[in-house]
Amino acid sequence: MKNEQSLTQRAQKVRQHMRQHVARRLQALVARYQGRTDTDARNAVKAAQEKYTLESMLAKGAKASGAIAIASHIAKATHPDLKVKGVTNLAVDFSKLPQRQELGSHVLAADQSLWDATGDGAYNSAAYELYLLLDTRYEGQTLAAWLLAGDEDVLSAFTVGTNTRELPWLGLLQTKCPVPAVNTRSKQVYWLSTPGQACDDRAYMLLAPLSPASLMHQVYLEIHRNRFDKGNIAAGQAKHDQKAHIGVHRHYPDLAIQNMGGTKPQNISQLNSERRGINYLLSSLPPEWKINEKRLPTQTKSVFEGYFSSRPLVQQAVNALRQFLNSNPPPSMETRQHRKALVDVLVDEMVAMAVELEQRLAPGWTLNDPRFAQLNRDEQHWLDPLRAELPDEDDFAETWLAMEWPDEIGSRFGNWLNARLEGKLQYSEVEFREWKKELLTDEDGFVQQLREQRNRIRAARKGGKP
Repeated sequence: MKNEQSLTQRAQKVRQHMRQHVARRLQALVARYQGRTDTDARNAVKAAQEKYTLESMLAKGAKASGAIAIASHIAKATHPDLKVKGVTNLAVDFSKLPQRQELGSHVLAADQSLWDATGDGAYNSAAYELYLLLDTRYEGQTLAAWLLAGDEDVLSAFTVGTNTRELPWLGLLQTKCPVPAVNTRSKQVYWLSTPGQACDDRAYMLLAPLSPASLMHQVYLEIHRNRFDKGNIAAGQAKHDQKAHIGVHRHYPDLAIQNMGGTKPQNISQLNSERRGINYLLSSLPPEWKINEKRLPTQTKSVFEGYFSSRPLVQQAVNALRQFLNSNPPPSMETRQHRKALVDVLVDEMVAMAVELEQRLAPGWTLNDPRFAQLNRDEQHWLDPLRAELPDEDDFAETWLAMEWPDEIGSRFGNWLNARLEGKLQYSEVEFREWKKELLTDEDGFVQQLREQRNRIRAARKGGKP
């Protein structure tokens, strides 16, 4: 049995390369909890430190390799009960796909570890981490390629500390279903293969669509990042203020949500689990260039009385949350994570709505316009923050900076959500506090927006520039 000190110098460098990859994966996860000291954060960091060791990754990956398929196009998205050894999943080299004008998987980079892990939900995560390790590049080739080529140094780096030279990890990359196959549960479409013979049953072939998992995940990451990053918010503000700005303002009107996997998105695939089952679908409707009066919160005391509820993503998320809660899910971490994912959509939409109104309407729109005269004071502070920078609005600025109104917005959000859920929850007060907490602790959305607005208003009142 070899130890690391007995390895050749090159093999030791390979082993060091592997450990550095694991360390980067750990750091990326731990960074999410930076600055937090609560129990959930501490437990999550501890679990990550136990998971992200090279020895653990290799052991768990080897155990999972036989039950998981690594693929760019997966079948389980059409039905969660499909078995990877019984249906076709494709691992496509994106660089070899035909180039088309339409958006498709051919636009993806072939060297960026974009494939997904699908199969037994209990092993997807371990298999995915092993795939990422095997796909890292050393001296211009992936570790998997070096192993397949029989490179002695790379082989030693993987098997050090064992009495075997077997390579169970490569089983992960092997095709689990060697022949084209579908299942009766697979989604299938009759496709006319002989033009002009629509009445002849023999003129049709059966197509079994596969979900483009790699493309779907990249689309999700792109849209989510573009909607809520600081640069996009700054570009939108510059557009509103008619100021020069180096950058692009990105907006995705009428997005739809497709949810896959229900309370167990990990049963579909690892990337689907990372998205919490959420997939964005772009609207195919033409843009509406003129501002529609019905799309402004006119003649209302609160945006929660109808204006916010009319947003398509809000309607979809509320309906999905209502159906989920009415199904009496078990009190588990999976249940909490799925519920949080749906509430996160609502919080994101609140932030997006506030930014849209701030960009579409002039500062002080709640002050003199009779259409908005009924809007309650707390929501005026929330939705018209630039009013605090106007001359003769010192009182408004002082109450804004007192920061009592965000708590009221949280209460209104909680009351609104419970009402939309039709009061069917057994512990409505407990749930109300949870909805409110979700909003007021959303560091990536609502809280971040408040912090930026507060700094800008303070700077303006001191005579500086926002």
